[in-house]
Amino acid sequence: MVFVLMEDNDMSSLKCCAILVGGGPAPGINSVISAATIKLRNEGVSVMGIFDGFKHLMKGDVSQVKELFISDVSTIHFTGGSLLRTSRENPTKSPKHLQNVIESLIKLEVDALITIGGDDTCFAAIKLNEKSAGKMQFIHVPKTIDNDLNLPYGIRTFGFASARHLGCNITKNIITDAMTTQRWYLITAMGRKAGHLAIGIGKASGATLTIISEEFPEKTVPIQHIVDILIGSVIKRIVADRPYGVAILAEGLVEKLSQDELKKMGNIELDQYGHIRIAEIDFGGILKNELKKGLKEFGISTTVVDKDIGYELRSFGPIPFDIEYTRDLGYSSALYLLQGKSGDMASIQDGRFVPIPFKDIINPETGRAEIRMVNVNTQSYEVAMEYMIRLKKEDFTNEKKLEKLAGTVKITPEQFIKRFGYLVGLDSSSFFSAI
Repeated sequence: MVFVLMEDNDMSSLKCCAILVGGGPAPGINSVISAATIKLRNEGVSVMGIFDGFKHLMKGDVSQVKELFISDVSTIHFTGGSLLRTSRENPTKSPKHLQNVIESLIKLEVDALITIGGDDTCFAAIKLNEKSAGKMQFIHVPKTIDNDLNLPYGIRTFGFASARHLGCNITKNIITDAMTTQRWYLITAMGRKAGHLAIGIGKASGATLTIISEEFPEKTVPIQHIVDILIGSVIKRIVADRPYGVAILAEGLVEKLSQDELKKMGNIELDQYGHIRIAEIDFGGILKNELKKGLKEFGISTTVVDKDIGYELRSFGPIPFDIEYTRDLGYSSALYLLQGKSGDMASIQDGRFVPIPFKDIINPETGRAEIRMVNVNTQSYEVAMEYMIRLKKEDFTNEKKLEKLAGTVKITPEQFIKRFGYLVGLDSSSFFSAI
């Protein structure tokens, strides 16, 4: 890795740097804290660890801090979780809270702040940078297992690779169980709006199919559409004499449902940043029940088990990739501040530290940090789809395949196309007139 170093006499007069963590845990947090602390300490800068994100600072409480020394952080890069804990407290909801954070940092005699977090923590850092008007330095280190921060294509947020690794191992075991017991599993994977983690786990583990919200261009998608995709996969697997399977579902599918369908799921809770607490919704359980009802219509009886994976991925000890990646991020973020710079998000591109200006991260329409969704128009996604067992256009255009699928559920090919053709963009009336 190459970093552009400035001469010693060009270094800033940085005396104290604070570090805090916001949002959900992700493998590699401690490695960032460790690398940044060691570099800063080696340059004679004191380091202040702030507990629980912005939770205490926004109330003017400066008691929840700890001075960090090299001895505190020298081996924590192997560990999961966060030495400084974390929270989702949002200082941007109130100008007073933002001001309290600035004043608290001044009380602590902090000259610079490293924030570690996802899009919400990044947005808070952006607003604090604006509020400080150059009196304090800020850099944000992008962290999330969701991989949804707007970094250049192909550059992952730290924590994603480790979460995918563990998620893949869990799914492989469930695939073996599904085969052994001849049942279906519906696994809901974390990721909020974006389906990166779901498609990553599904593709790497060889799950039967993965469904993510990005594959639906429509603003809302009926839950029946998702259920029909699953029914189609079950039927196709039965035809192949494999009456079992594992479907990975991105939790972001919940946000594609209409308000009416969301209301049927009970009280919807929001977090401090206004996001639906998707993990609190029994999405897998609801889909399981709808799938069983749909299969019953076709005389198919099978055991369906739903499982969420997410919380067990977040505080997993990082794999070597994320340890190396986060040590680079922590070191380069410290160096960036030592050089007197401010107002960027850290990134590593082609082996080099590349700061991304805060202004380039903001979506001009929403005024918030841009969220990176899965690009379904890439070859990578095409490969993922190729190996999924789900209804595809050739299942309808190949007469023998169509007859087998329809015969399995005891309906005519015409009825099968009328029922499921829309999943692959076929209109039954125009289809039959064409043949």
